[in-house]
Amino acid sequence: MQKSFLLAPSILSADFSDLRSALAFIEQNKGDWVHIDVMDGHFVPNLTFGPPVIKALRPHSSLPFDVHLMVTNPGDLIHPFIDAGANFITFHIESAIHAHRFISIIHEAGCKAGISIVPSTPVSAIMEVLPDIDLVLVMAVNPGFGGQKMIPRCLDKVKELKKIRQESGFSYIVSIDGGVNKDTLSSVLDAGTDVVVTGSAFYSGEIPELLI
Repeated sequence: MQKSFLLAPSILSADFSDLRSALAFIEQNKGDWVHIDVMDGHFVPNLTFGPPVIKALRPHSSLPFDVHLMVTNPGDLIHPFIDAGANFITFHIESAIHAHRFISIIHEAGCKAGISIVPSTPVSAIMEVLPDIDLVLVMAVNPGFGGQKMIPRCLDKVKELKKIRQESGFSYIVSIDGGVNKDTLSSVLDAGTDVVVTGSAFYSGEIPELLI
C-alpha cells in the first residue's frame, strides 16, 4: 500500500512494562507520530499516563508526541504535558467550556492544538474553533478502551471535515482513532483521513504488513 497518510500508533496498546521498546517498534515500522491516550477515570472509564511517563519517554524518540487528553479538566493538564515533551495537545470539546482559551494557551506555549469529538458529537459542535486549530481528531469508537470495533458512520465526519477545510481554506488536519485494522484501513483512507491512529493492529503487525 502506498503510504499517503501519517501513521500515529497509540502506546495504549503497547506493553506498559516496556514502553521504550514500543517507541523503537514504532520508528522501525513506518510510524510517523506517537499517539498518547491520557485518561483520567472520569471523562472515560480508565486511567493511563501522566506527565512523568511522557517526560521519561521523550529522550527515547525523536517522533512527534501526539497527546490526546480524554479528561474532565483539560486546562489543568495542558502545561504539564507540554513541559513533558508533547508536540500536539488534543482535548475534547465535550469537556471544554472555554475551548478558544485552551487553544490559545497551547499555541502560546509553542505547541499544536487539536480538538476531538466522540461518536455522538456532530461536527457542527466544533465549527467555531475550526479556523484556529491544527488538528481534528474524530473518535470512531466510544473512548476509554483499546480494541473496540469501529463505528463506520464516523467516517462521514472525516469527509465532512475535509469538505469544510477545502471550502473555507482552513489548515487543520484530520485524524481518526478507533477500530483501525487491516479490514477498515482502506475505508478510513478513502474517507480522506490525514492521520491514522491505530493500536492493537499496529503492534500485532497487521498494519505494518500492509505498508511493506
